[in-house]
Amino acid sequence: MSLSCTALSVTRGKRTVLSGIDFALEPGELVCLVGANGAGKSSLIRCLDGLWRPGSGEVSIDGKRLPSLTRAQVARSIAYVPQAGGDTMSLSVSEMVTLGRAPHRATDTVSLRARKVEAALARFALNGMETRAFDQLSGGERQRVLLARAFVQEARYLLLDEPTSALDLRHQLEALRTVREMVDELQVGALIAIHDLSAAARFADRLVLLEQGRIRAAGAWQNVLTPEHLRGAFGIEARVGTVDGLPFVIPEAQG
Repeated sequence: MSLSCTALSVTRGKRTVLSGIDFALEPGELVCLVGANGAGKSSLIRCLDGLWRPGSGEVSIDGKRLPSLTRAQVARSIAYVPQAGGDTMSLSVSEMVTLGRAPHRATDTVSLRARKVEAALARFALNGMETRAFDQLSGGERQRVLLARAFVQEARYLLLDEPTSALDLRHQLEALRTVREMVDELQVGALIAIHDLSAAARFADRLVLLEQGRIRAAGAWQNVLTPEHLRGAFGIEARVGTVDGLPFVIPEAQG
């Protein structure tokens, strides 16, 4: 089983944003998608979720071609977490999280749905915020709500587009730890687009480095976050190493 794409290429306007992408995400692994702004991270996630249609190539969920599935079938397999500013629906926090149970409407009881939502609110420190309006929350609070909505969806695959971008340091670590726990405990597959290279190396099983819409490198962080790849993909020199077993990437001052 896997969420995969083969020879995936996407053009938006006159610009090619993805070219010849071969990728597979399996249950039980956490993959971090890294690269400079405009490298194609968000584009790949949107294609895998079916939000964008590729110009060529195909996406499959557990062997079934994505175009053959209904949106309800996709939602039972994939939970998508957009960037914090991408969703401004005028719903309460509780209502937003409850939307994550929509794919299970046919089998949910009222009490089961309530228990699932309550557990998600607690896991993401949203207790006491249930009645607050989502569009009145800070960016970090919105991101926690969107993560809770994905958690309660109980999908096999999680696609997270910069889920920590609006979070403070404590909530960044808590969010990434929670995703790591979901992968390990529930055997979901998680793909995270992220800018923090140190966090990516710390939490991911493997990294995929995009450069101008192509995969430049993929694999263990030690093989991806090399001076050559960092110089080529980001145009930086950086120190890469470990402290107490935890990896770090520190860009060197330029000029």
